Amino acid sequence: MSNIDDRLVSLGLVLPAPLAMPPGATLPFPWVRVIGQRARFSGHGPTLADGKMALPLGKVGAELTVEQGYAAARLTALAILGSLRRELGTLDRVEAWVHVFGMVNSAPGFDRQPAVINGFTDLILEVFGPQVGAHARSAVGMAELPFGIPVEIEGEVLLRPE
Repeated sequence: MSNIDDRLVSLGLVLPAPLAMPPGATLPFPWVRVIGQRARFSGHGPTLADGKMALPLGKVGAELTVEQGYAAARLTALAILGSLRRELGTLDRVEAWVHVFGMVNSAPGFDRQPAVINGFTDLILEVFGPQVGAHARSAVGMAELPFGIPVEIEGEVLLRPE
């Protein structure tokens, strides 16, 4: 096992299977695009271990609490780690987390998006530590997100040379 895989096991974290798309939905793009020493990951949402979209769905500040949004952001981090590991072969190739763009499906007037996206950041820091896991970040509110998911996150990592 790799160092990051060992860390995931020690934290009791399991990376989910690839997202099982809802009926009729297609995605004409890759989850991860590697160019040189950079890997961009497309927007991911919260995913269960079996690859199904995690519930609850809806807007944070209406159907979901900040705590539920935080939990959804943690599940989104695991989904992203799963996609990166499938593409890279090992998460030990990640040299640094560069930038993360966190989107929160927000009820009107909800303004605690950073507290929600902290679920993602906290998990990445737990797994990779502050040297590798620290990243620039945005956390914004959206009127809607695909399929009613509460959180969507995209970003970029720097890779170690193979």
